[in-house]
Amino acid sequence: MITKQLGILSAIAMLPAFAQVSSAPSSPDATRLSAPRWHSPIRGKVEHGDGTSTSENWSGYAVTGTGFTTAKGSWIVPTMDCASSGTQYAVFWVGIDGDISDTVEQTGTEAVCSDGTPTYTAWYEFYPALPIETITTMTVEPGDKIAAEIFYNTTSEEFSVKITDERSGQSFTKSSKVASAVRSSAEWIAEAPSSFEILPLADFGTVLFGKDSTGIAGNCSAADSTTSGAISAFSTVEAITMEKSMVMEAIPSALSSDGTSFSIQWAAR
Repeated sequence: MITKQLGILSAIAMLPAFAQVSSAPSSPDATRLSAPRWHSPIRGKVEHGDGTSTSENWSGYAVTGTGFTTAKGSWIVPTMDCASSGTQYAVFWVGIDGDISDTVEQTGTEAVCSDGTPTYTAWYEFYPALPIETITTMTVEPGDKIAAEIFYNTTSEEFSVKITDERSGQSFTKSSKVASAVRSSAEWIAEAPSSFEILPLADFGTVLFGKDSTGIAGNCSAADSTTSGAISAFSTVEAITMEKSMVMEAIPSALSSDGTSFSIQWAAR
């Protein structure tokens, strides 16, 4: 993993000067806001042997298996509390891979607090491609219900991501091959993204995933070579708490009775 991240940094350093320089940021926070970011595989993971784990950058749920072909999710975009100074980030997504592998095929929404002002966007990423791609044709607002899906075509060997904002009806789809993807997990995650280091996690309050909250059926589900169904249908379900330097930053609830729905509570920066 470290080798891959060093390779990414080297690739950035090799870009032509004109590709790295845009209008000069007006402040250090503007620099952080415009810097390349990655929504990366899980970092600093510690398994506890009871179906729970901690990580430095993820909170939510993951299931593991073989040959994943689909992962679907839905969530409500939370309203950010941007009272603190500086720049903080919070990312919400569904994806395949990344829990026990070095790629992630994913799409979701991101919120950035900068100088007290929140910005909400949709994005996709075929990690380790450089970097996340903001979806400029979609407008995201707090309270929006988001439906997202990752699909793997075994014939073309391509991943397709699709994300839809139920409020506006805006939707986006993108396909790409990911040569080293092993399709070993599916995830429903709140993340602190990375840009050379893990970035500060914004106060998102509570984010709600699944049908109980969004009313969108058939989501927070996945399919691999042996299992197809809700998160709870899989034999290896993992609840992940985000924790850095012995401080819990984001904590998932238990799954509800429908096996798809849960919340993630922001705890601390």
